[in-house]
Amino acid sequence: MSCLFVQVVLDTPLDFCFDYRYPAGVASVQTPQVGQLVVVPFGRRTEVGLVVDVKEDSDVEESRLRDVIAVLSDIPPLNAEWIALCRFAAGYYQRPLGEVALPSIPKKIRANGQKALERAWKMLDKADVPVSVENPVKPQLHPAQQQAVEAIVHSDGFSPYVLYGVTGSGKTEIYLHAIEGLLRQKADAQALVMVPEINLTPQLEKSVRDRFPNERIVTLHSRLTEAERLRNWLAILTGRARIILGTRMAVLAPAPGLCLIVVDEEHDPSYKQQEGLRYSARDLAVWRARQLGIPVVLGSATPSLESWQHMLTGHYTRLELKERAVRDAVLPLIRLVDISRQPLNGGLSGELLQAMRQRLEKGEQSLLFLNRRGYAPVMMCEACGWVSACDRCSAYMVYHKAHRLLRCHHCGCERILPRTCPDCGNADLQALGHGTQRIEETLAGSFPDARILRIDADSTSRKGSLQQALDTIHHGQADIIVGTQMIAKGHDFRNLTLVGVINPDTALFSQDYRASERLFSLLMQVAGRAGRSTHKPGGNASEVLIQTRYPVHPLYQATLSHRYEHYVSELLAERKSAGLPPFGYQALLTAEARSIDKALAFLSEAVESIPDRYGVMVNEPIPMAMMRIANMERAQLLLESASRLALQRMLKAWLPVLRGKKSAVRWQIEVDPMTI
Repeated sequence: MSCLFVQVVLDTPLDFCFDYRYPAGVASVQTPQVGQLVVVPFGRRTEVGLVVDVKEDSDVEESRLRDVIAVLSDIPPLNAEWIALCRFAAGYYQRPLGEVALPSIPKKIRANGQKALERAWKMLDKADVPVSVENPVKPQLHPAQQQAVEAIVHSDGFSPYVLYGVTGSGKTEIYLHAIEGLLRQKADAQALVMVPEINLTPQLEKSVRDRFPNERIVTLHSRLTEAERLRNWLAILTGRARIILGTRMAVLAPAPGLCLIVVDEEHDPSYKQQEGLRYSARDLAVWRARQLGIPVVLGSATPSLESWQHMLTGHYTRLELKERAVRDAVLPLIRLVDISRQPLNGGLSGELLQAMRQRLEKGEQSLLFLNRRGYAPVMMCEACGWVSACDRCSAYMVYHKAHRLLRCHHCGCERILPRTCPDCGNADLQALGHGTQRIEETLAGSFPDARILRIDADSTSRKGSLQQALDTIHHGQADIIVGTQMIAKGHDFRNLTLVGVINPDTALFSQDYRASERLFSLLMQVAGRAGRSTHKPGGNASEVLIQTRYPVHPLYQATLSHRYEHYVSELLAERKSAGLPPFGYQALLTAEARSIDKALAFLSEAVESIPDRYGVMVNEPIPMAMMRIANMERAQLLLESASRLALQRMLKAWLPVLRGKKSAVRWQIEVDPMTI
């Protein structure tokens, strides 16, 4: 036999492996191994693929096979555990293996192959090597923290923990102590810490670097340059990096010595990928920990209902922190401000304005949280009823006053605000509702001497601008902060004693059954920004004011006590009676077409093509809540089952049939959807 044969997966929508000859010329340089990255011909181009099997013969006639062109020999083969992780993700989320494995490999390897590697290795060798310094001073742990650290460090095999602690209770300190303890046990051990958003990575990175000055620490997130990502990826693969920090993409990092996984703010929906492979990084982290027989820590002040149910059934171990880590730091007082019967000044109640005035007099900081950027959500003509609707989406265009622009936050379409109504010519267009820019304007008029800082996606679009804004807050150079969700969690502002929450009511009436759970978590997170340091004599007690028109709603009543248990038990009872997650399992088939009729027709035909339903409930196809985005009409088909196994069996039999259909309709399957 002149050569061996290898099975290779490529980044294609085709759900099978490709056989290639491994000719003598290549074999004389490199023995074929599973996990190798190879350059192969594919159609009229060349691709980098992953070897998933080596064999002595092929089911395909040898004359029809093509040769492996080259092996990327500078990269050690990806190990069997990593390939098994990719196989599981591909199987569970119903995607081809190549669409899971290859996108997790840096683009520079796939695009430039050997040349990119040569440059990356040189940069990695030149990178700053940690210089040995004295170990930094570590804060004293309180008993509950110490018990949690000991449980994690002395875990025997796979041990999933829910680290349930109030905001400011010192969860990060537990992560750091646990990492230190486990890395000390083994010279080549690695730890992975994930955060839900890029915005939280720099703060965590600083904490970790300060604590571990002698270790190589790398990050993985989408804002890295391709060169940085490749360099960090290689450091992880070779074990040079012992601590990995990152967002959801980091769960697929090829860390051969992984001994601990931490998922901070595990409840956050950002851990669910919403494009391509629609995976849950939290769930993959748990599966990976089980695969490797290591502890995984899911930290949150408001754990997801899925994790809470696993904790109740004993599948996960509960580690609880009931008090804040800083001595004498207490949880803020939460008050509900009923705005249904009082006038507002630019969206702000008199009670909230007065509380802010008191903080300014004391030299303390205030934070106003409004999860809506721009100046106003919609512009309207009172004469004829015209509204600033997007021509391409089922949404309104948001008014951005600074540039006099109407902007759709879904498709990115922009246009200049007309000076008169396009329908009737009326020159008096009204801004309805409030965005962060309008609140900032109101505050400037009410507190002309205050230093006001707005933090949202518009004000922090430049590289480094977010960190600069955060430094401004930490250095006490801002009196009032106005921010969206990006400022609501994870940040530690020591002089912040007042939080105002503006217009949270919209989530109470969402068709998404998870909306109330998310709102409660968000309220607890943003409330946790206040009172994180020791109360100063003469200062005001920290407080949170929530402006609402529905103060008697059970969700708001539950926030008053800072306790999640009572509210989560009610939510779980509701979910159980309705057969919703975590007591049921779902998959969502979505379709996009130029007309809604075509999208619905495709879904109806898809239902008729199901080979076997396995007891899965198939709902009627319906338009999506956001029916049109960028001129594409969207519809959905929800599948529900009391059995995860039954749902997976049905999808496994059905999706090959769908992939075999020729249609201009674009479709996507999502297992365990976060929104429906």
